[in-house]
Amino acid sequence: MEKRILIIIPCYNEEASLPSLVRELRAVTGYHISILAVNDCSVDNTAEVIAQCSVNALHLPVNLGIGGAMQSGFLYARENGFDIAIQVDGDGQHPPSELHKLIEHHLANGTNVVIGSRFLSASAFRSTPMRRIGIRYLHFLSRLLTGKKIYDGTSGFRLFDRKAIEVAAELYPDEYPEPESLVMFSKAGLSIEEVAVDMRPRQGGISSIRNFASFYYIVKVSIAMCYSFIRHSKK
Repeated sequence: MEKRILIIIPCYNEEASLPSLVRELRAVTGYHISILAVNDCSVDNTAEVIAQCSVNALHLPVNLGIGGAMQSGFLYARENGFDIAIQVDGDGQHPPSELHKLIEHHLANGTNVVIGSRFLSASAFRSTPMRRIGIRYLHFLSRLLTGKKIYDGTSGFRLFDRKAIEVAAELYPDEYPEPESLVMFSKAGLSIEEVAVDMRPRQGGISSIRNFASFYYIVKVSIAMCYSFIRHSKK
């Protein structure tokens, strides 16, 4: 039976990039794909753009951040019986043409969580040098806490199977979901693997991790990952 796949797009002020992203997603063939846009209380015209795109939508009444927006998407996926959920960020960094790499890896290996990685391909877009230093540090910390070699722990281009959807619907981290969830999924006994993908610079919006704030991010995410390790070790 063909897998039912839900593309979850967490959106905060993504009016500029969302129309082209949806067009690219609809051009993907060979899979049974549905699209869900989660509008995280945007203050621009994102809600109107979503309506014009005619996709399934959740409009959150308050801003929950990317973790809360994704958990809302996981709840939708679970309640509607999807086999696979894939996070594709609304800023256009994740090319829909790369979706097949995550899907085919899951179908071939049964991996619970598949991460699209910028750091397994020499040609991939890799962000700024300072941010790459932070990502290498998070690779070290993630390996220490999970025992797994994940090189792009901050990548939001991710596939989740039914087991991962069930865990994420109940426990997904809210503030630093990408690196912190690696600990959560590992403690839940789920498999996590990476595949090489090409990514693009963001097509719109502003990153929440930039300049001096990036050091603050590294400190806080380190604390969050260690707390998650302790919290899930007690279960």
